[in-house]
Amino acid sequence: MSAALWALSTPLGAQSRGAWTLGFAGTLGGGWQVEAADVGYARAVRAGPLRVASLTARLGSFIDEGAIIGGARGFVFGLTLGGHTGLLPLADLGTETSKSEVGVDLTVEGTGYLGTRSPFPQGSSWGALTVLPGLKFGDPDGVQIGLLLGPTFFFGQASDVRAFLGIRFEAPLARREPHP
Repeated sequence: MSAALWALSTPLGAQSRGAWTLGFAGTLGGGWQVEAADVGYARAVRAGPLRVASLTARLGSFIDEGAIIGGARGFVFGLTLGGHTGLLPLADLGTETSKSEVGVDLTVEGTGYLGTRSPFPQGSSWGALTVLPGLKFGDPDGVQIGLLLGPTFFFGQASDVRAFLGIRFEAPLARREPHP
C-alpha cells in the first residue's frame, strides 16, 4: 500500500516512464492449476533487447480443473520480476489522431511462489521461469491489452513444465510521454 502511495505521490514528470499493469495469470491443463490476478508496475528501460522491466504481485488459488463444484484449494502468492522486449509492430489501425497498434513482443519472467495447501509436487514454495511470446493491441501511448502464452518451468522439490496464459492490461501513469 505504501509503495502505491509513493508512486502516486511522485511528480507527473517522474511518472511518465511507468505504467500500471493488471491481469490474469494461470497455468493450463488438467488436474491442479494456478489461477491468479496480477497487479504490477512496468518501467521503460534501455538494457540491450529489453525495453521494459516489470515488478508484479500475483495472488490466486489452486484450482482443480477436473472438479465441477468446489475445485479451489488454498492460496498462492507470487512476486514476479519480468523483462519485455520492444514491440514489433504488425499493423496500425485507426486515424493519425486516434491510432491503435497491433504487435508482438517477448516477455521473460522469474517468479517466486508461496502457497498454502499446495497440491503441487514442488511443495509450498517454488520458483518459476516463464518465456511468453505475446500479442499486444492498443494505443502506443496509452492503454494496451496483451495476450501472452508460453511455457513456465517450475523449480522446487520437483521440477515441472506447464503451459502459462497471461492476459494483461497496461495503463500509463501519465500521458506526457510514450508508453513503456
